[in-house]
Amino acid sequence: MQAATVLYQFEVKSRTATFVLTLSILALILLPQDTAYAADKTRDPNIVFIIADDLGYQELGCYGQKWIQTPHIDQIAKNGIRFTQFYSGNAVCAPSRCNLMTGKHPGHAYVRNNGKPEYVQHLKDKEGWEYPGQHPIPDAEVTIAEMLKQKKYATGAMGKWGLGHFGTTGDPNRQGFDLFYGFNCQVHAHNHYSKFLWRNHEKEILSGNDRTLYGETYSQDKFVENGLAFIRAHQDQPFFLYLPFAIPHLAIQVPEKSLAKYRGKIPEADYQHRGYIKHPHPRAGYAAMVSHMDEGIGQIMSLLKELKLDNNTIVFFTSDNGPTYDRLGGTDSLFFESAGPWRGFKGSLYEGGIRVPLVVQWPSHISPGEVTDHLSAFWDVMPTIADITGTKAPSDIDGISFLATLLGKPQQQKQHEYLYWEFPAYTGQQAVHMGDWKGVRQNLLRKKNPQMKIELYNLKTDPGEQHDVADQNPEVVARIKTIMKTGRTTSEMFPFPALDQQ
Repeated sequence: MQAATVLYQFEVKSRTATFVLTLSILALILLPQDTAYAADKTRDPNIVFIIADDLGYQELGCYGQKWIQTPHIDQIAKNGIRFTQFYSGNAVCAPSRCNLMTGKHPGHAYVRNNGKPEYVQHLKDKEGWEYPGQHPIPDAEVTIAEMLKQKKYATGAMGKWGLGHFGTTGDPNRQGFDLFYGFNCQVHAHNHYSKFLWRNHEKEILSGNDRTLYGETYSQDKFVENGLAFIRAHQDQPFFLYLPFAIPHLAIQVPEKSLAKYRGKIPEADYQHRGYIKHPHPRAGYAAMVSHMDEGIGQIMSLLKELKLDNNTIVFFTSDNGPTYDRLGGTDSLFFESAGPWRGFKGSLYEGGIRVPLVVQWPSHISPGEVTDHLSAFWDVMPTIADITGTKAPSDIDGISFLATLLGKPQQQKQHEYLYWEFPAYTGQQAVHMGDWKGVRQNLLRKKNPQMKIELYNLKTDPGEQHDVADQNPEVVARIKTIMKTGRTTSEMFPFPALDQQ
């Protein structure tokens, strides 16, 4: 009433003054001083989580890439926060996705390597599946999607699953996803012009494709198309859109429109081709795949803005592990400096195999242009999303929420004592990141006398892991050795004799 009286008094004296004062009051009503977006008070935030497949730490412009253009992902970093010490779940696809979905590190996670159990091969033959799928996660495992059902989130996954075929306990529809669209099996995803994709339990035939180098229907475009449709269909309720893309995993394949941007502009070189379909312009084709993915992400971001969902949607972008090695399938990670300053590539527990990009945008919550060196990994995503949405993560996970870091409150951020990895493949490996220190074991799968020596690197002074200083720091080695023994449990599905018998 006091405000109304003031308006009336000013109106008598001066219409101009009244007009100015009215605008000021409206501004206070429409733009509250609290930085939180007003819609947050009435609706839980949407989550969009995007994963590239085998994308290296330095294959994005915002991380220093010189050849490949990624303007839309770079814009996410510009609008939000970029992580410099974020790690994938493991050094290859399936276990890394398991760590993400279940919040457990590689010493506690159910899936610890790629591959398939014998009974899945039997199911393949029985069901007539072209591709068997990987080790299915069991019913007892709780995924991010299942967790979000506490708040009745709509849940969709478009891309590469790799955690169990339909008909197994790992079926994405049995693990919390209302809609799955894409490659259920990782082997199926080795060609981007697939003959079909799965829509839940039904095959969707892709016209003009025969799994050769070219085709009419590019699987990546179908993932984006269905992701956009999912957002439109669920714009009036909270949703979790999981986009585990298959790009830039081999084979190198990309539509001509995207290839034309790089062909002739990126120098090619002779090489000995090994594995997958050979592309006539492998460097240009690889760059074009990454840029094509970036354009699709731009479409996702544009739709969120068009529907006025962008301020209440947190968008994550990362990669499942490091870049491909040794020009396999035509890739050239050395030319693109894909792993940045780090040692190793996909399949390695050295930094290049597991340190990955992470950029996150959440307007009105994350300050633009932030950069953090907070030490975190895939298993931290589940508790972070739990904190964002007000849901409850399982009590037995290894992750620590990094929401405080996202919100610019580092003093409130809980820290890991260490990050732990084990990988019973690629000679057998184990690693611990503790403060500035990184301990690594290699060649653990030797049948006789597995190599149990711990290499020690100071990542602050030796980020490229070139100088083993284990002999000069026995007390640090002793601490890491203890963690390597006590920080894990044995797995019947993935036995690791050198570690199980310690």
